[in-house]
Amino acid sequence: MRSSPRLRFPRLLAALAVLAAGAGVASVPAQAQAAANIVTNPGFESGLAGWTCSAGSGAQAVSSPVHGGAAALQATAAGADLARCEQKISVKPSSSYTLSAWVRGGYVFLGATGTGTTDVSTWASSSSAYTQLSRTFTTGASTTSVTVHLNSWYGQGAYQADDIVLDGPPGDGGPVDTEPPTVPGGLTVGGATASSLALSWTASTDNSGSVARYEVSRDNGAPADAGAGTSYTATGLAAKTGYGFRVRACDAAGNCSAYSSSVSGTTKEGGGNDGQLPKRVLVGYLHASFANGSGYLRMRDVPAEWDIINLAFGEPTSVTSGDIRFRQCPVAECANVEPEAEFIAGIREKQAAGKKVLISIGGQNGQVQLTSAAARDKFVESVAAIIDKYGLDGLDIDFEGHSLYFNRGDTDFKNPTTPVIVNLISALKTLKARYGAKFVLTMAPETFFVQLGYQFYGGGQTGADNRAGSYLPVIYAMRDALTLLHVQDYNSGPITGLDNQYHTMGTHDFHVAMTDMLLAGFPVAGGGGMFPALRQDQVAFGLPAAQYAGNGYTTVAEVQKAVDCLARGTNCGPYRPRGVYPGLRGLMTWSINWDKYNNFEFSKNHRRHLDSLP
Repeated sequence: MRSSPRLRFPRLLAALAVLAAGAGVASVPAQAQAAANIVTNPGFESGLAGWTCSAGSGAQAVSSPVHGGAAALQATAAGADLARCEQKISVKPSSSYTLSAWVRGGYVFLGATGTGTTDVSTWASSSSAYTQLSRTFTTGASTTSVTVHLNSWYGQGAYQADDIVLDGPPGDGGPVDTEPPTVPGGLTVGGATASSLALSWTASTDNSGSVARYEVSRDNGAPADAGAGTSYTATGLAAKTGYGFRVRACDAAGNCSAYSSSVSGTTKEGGGNDGQLPKRVLVGYLHASFANGSGYLRMRDVPAEWDIINLAFGEPTSVTSGDIRFRQCPVAECANVEPEAEFIAGIREKQAAGKKVLISIGGQNGQVQLTSAAARDKFVESVAAIIDKYGLDGLDIDFEGHSLYFNRGDTDFKNPTTPVIVNLISALKTLKARYGAKFVLTMAPETFFVQLGYQFYGGGQTGADNRAGSYLPVIYAMRDALTLLHVQDYNSGPITGLDNQYHTMGTHDFHVAMTDMLLAGFPVAGGGGMFPALRQDQVAFGLPAAQYAGNGYTTVAEVQKAVDCLARGTNCGPYRPRGVYPGLRGLMTWSINWDKYNNFEFSKNHRRHLDSLP
């Protein structure tokens, strides 16, 4: 994140070349069709018999293109309809099954739900030819049916599927429960705090005897499992913000009712993270430990526009030691550096004014690899020592370069096994537990480590390890404790958005497309499944404060177009986000020093614009 431009074109061009060759497709070699196929009408030779498809998908059996036989399924994802087609199948408890299908299209998902163990899903992108998807699972001890499904993704158009196979022992031949519970009634929203709302509803009834769980959907987003009770508390909400909720009931066979009508509630005044931060924030990095052409800026002189001040940087004594040290910029490099006591007094003044001061770990030169438990423990000990010495509010993770990677075969971002990722997650959870609810945790990954997981996570790069998307397991594991994610939308090559088009930095469309992925959720390559949407109050986007601060400078006008498009739904360009995000938290920049050098163009203009939002 330091001020010199750091293009990663060799890495990105190599990655893009892999994409052109079909990387990121979760496929398996062609195999003979399994003998024990228990799917009804697996090749759609009888039209859609046995299958249920979403109303807006236009699903039909077509004669071309097909993989085998005379017909195949074709369905079209349009608007909010993902063109889902599914079939409930009778199975035996505690038994192994292999699910496979031949698919063709921009993005096609295959999965099984209601397994009683771990539901499975995988996907492929293969617009010109059929490719085979396959996943295995074991049913639970009381599972008698599963639902297999196919679907696409927002706006991806038509897909085809053929020769669906569920290979395993058939069920006992008894009737499969296909009747959902009744729709929950009496949904109410109350108990508002600055970051939560309490929901309650009346119980549903089910022909099987009981409801297994209720699912709550916030603002038509992905459903959250609320358990078998009739109440739920939605947490991590933005302050003074309205939210709509719906609830549905699901039984043990995987049947779910329709959603209830939406009911709205509004959180109280305050802010996310226990009301410590305002609704809109500006985040900036202060060159506290080194000098460059932007000049040194004393802590007391940081302008009031900044809400979070990240001290750059705490750096390791060696790459794998985990031992992090921070020092003020030496007088030989920064002639006007203040004494340490004055520096600490400046931190207290900012905190008294409601600002948060964090230690940022890493940066361009600070490579940190927690390869062992000893390095993990030293990281916790040394970072805590810095926080305690200066009385800081929390931690910013700015791991770059080779700090984070995942080993080959580590394709499940929800359950990582690579030591540098597992140890970092453990260290962050320990620090969070040590300092409690008021601990501010932010992350500043580059687009390469987040949005490129859309194409490359799980095996898209060459070499002994992979880095594209390697922040995803950390973000996912810390999503409930994460105060703010502000991806660096700069020093980047072109990135593919949810519209399957490349977007280039320096334009408002780039910021909108990259941020939309975080707020809408996105599929992860290599069989990783869907990366869930983050809360709106957790997301900002980062950019250089001036043309000489990094590659990818975006003019004030273009940045404000991006903010308007995301938060208001106005001023959008060719890329249309999947929703409007009025809770978007704000902006991050490299850096406060470069902003001062550029006559505070960034902070003065964008502070006013953020404050103008509802």
